Amino acid sequence: MRNFKGYKMTISAALVLYAVLWFLILFIILPLKIKTQEEIGNVTDGTPASAPENPKIKTKMLWVTFISAIIWIPIFLIIVLELVTISDLNFFETFRP
Repeated sequence: MRNFKGYKMTISAALVLYAVLWFLILFIILPLKIKTQEEIGNVTDGTPASAPENPKIKTKMLWVTFISAIIWIPIFLIIVLELVTISDLNFFETFRP
C-alpha cells in the first residue's frame, strides 16, 4: 500500500489540475451571452440559423484563464500545504495508513 502522508503535488499534477479546471470553466462559459444569426436576423448562406453571430471567443478565453487561476490557486495551496489530507477524508476508514 502506498503511504499518502507527506505527498506533495508534482508539477505535472498541478498542470493537469489547472487544465481540467480550465476546460470545465470553458464549457460553462462558452454558451453564455450568445446571440444566434436567427435572433439578429442576418443568416449567412451555408450556415445554420442557430450559429452564433459573434461568439467573442478571445474575450471568453481570457475570462476562462483568469477564473481558472482564481479557482486553481486555493485548491493548489490546500494540497501543497496539506490543509486537507487523505486521512481527513477517510470517513469510512477505507484507506489504511
